[in-house]
Amino acid sequence: QTGTYWLHAHHKAQQADGLRAPFIIRDTKCPYEYDEEVLISLEDWYPTESGTKMAEVTAPGSTGPPPPTFPYGLINGYNGNNSMPIRFVPGKRYRIRVLSMSTTEWWKFSIPGHKLEVIEADGIMSEPHIVDGLDLAPAQRYSAIVTALDTDEFNYIYNCTLYADFVPWTPGMNPRVYTGLVEYNAHAPTKQYAFSDDRQLAWATDIGMHALDSYPMPPADRHIDLTSRLYITDDLRNLRTLDTLPYIEPQVPTLFTAMTTGSLAMDPRVYGPQAQAFVIPHMQNVEITIKNIEGLPHAMHLHHHAFYIAERGPVDPAEIEIAPGTNFTPADLPRTTRRRSTGVPMRRDTITVPAFEYVKLRIRGDLPSTAFLHCHTLSHNVAGLAATLVIAPDVLQRTQRIPEDLIHMCLRQGIRVEGNAVGNHGLDFTGLPPVPILGPTAADN
Repeated sequence: QTGTYWLHAHHKAQQADGLRAPFIIRDTKCPYEYDEEVLISLEDWYPTESGTKMAEVTAPGSTGPPPPTFPYGLINGYNGNNSMPIRFVPGKRYRIRVLSMSTTEWWKFSIPGHKLEVIEADGIMSEPHIVDGLDLAPAQRYSAIVTALDTDEFNYIYNCTLYADFVPWTPGMNPRVYTGLVEYNAHAPTKQYAFSDDRQLAWATDIGMHALDSYPMPPADRHIDLTSRLYITDDLRNLRTLDTLPYIEPQVPTLFTAMTTGSLAMDPRVYGPQAQAFVIPHMQNVEITIKNIEGLPHAMHLHHHAFYIAERGPVDPAEIEIAPGTNFTPADLPRTTRRRSTGVPMRRDTITVPAFEYVKLRIRGDLPSTAFLHCHTLSHNVAGLAATLVIAPDVLQRTQRIPEDLIHMCLRQGIRVEGNAVGNHGLDFTGLPPVPILGPTAADN
């Protein structure tokens, strides 16, 4: 396994407070030739600590989502206004790795006057995909080769724009535009380009990309249908569901349940109702449809696996729910058409599901694991927009073991390490926290 990845915490919302870093795995022989690498890591940074911010999202007594707050942008760990220059030598080829470690907002990256030859998405090498820029959801990564121009007569700029199209556009705050220097010659002037309408530029589109390794997409043996919704609970909390209930971490980590419950590990009930678990037998091919019927985009990420991107398109208008306070109306219904992958589809581990659209993803159950499927928009994840894929737990039990250090780390924190979701035998869920009573969806209020 090689490619552009990142390390980050998944306990509570620690990632938002800075517990994250790029993680690059280089191939001993890359299929593409280039002279140097450049890393661009992008983050959104909120002035409020994550615990306070996430409590606002799920606090009882709310009548709707909290008002939007606007983060600042960090580029390679520094204030975006102080971004460091990228130095180009005429004629050389540069692999630029761009990764978004954002919690909430999206990023756009471009170098006016230069084309980007995309060769990787989320660790999967692709056939060349020539574009003007990259549009990255939280947790997405790309590699693109940029060939430097033949002359050092001018320097250029690179653009990094932090934005959220699901809250009102506010000058100077949403979007926040950061620029840096592409330096060919320390004494040369910087060439200025007129502002370009994003709609006139070619952006990387994963449904239009093709994996380089030519692994064909397998036919589906099974279909799982998921729909994102925002609910108001009986105590006026704003919680989200991807299936039937908001996800809540079980008292026993799902991996430990899969490893310690014997044959019962093949029964999804053992993982508890709020793990939203789907058990996938070994080597079963599963197509997962995720429908986004609300006015907020979602950055859906799957742990351990890269999924095939089979199809995208608009949802049925009759299913749409628009929550109050979002920056969408029925007039904003997507004008996109259904697009199916062709040839060898691209694979990746994080995909944008735009408002009022759906995606069809396909995976093969060839890696025994407990794979978390969740929105990487942190507030959505905390509010429950997640599910669990338990893949071949019977094979997992025969072939793997949990390190003793991990077991002891959990025990020191009072976390149970065996049994069902609450640490009991069988399907005895005595001690399970009460399941939230879901009222109407937010769109009904």
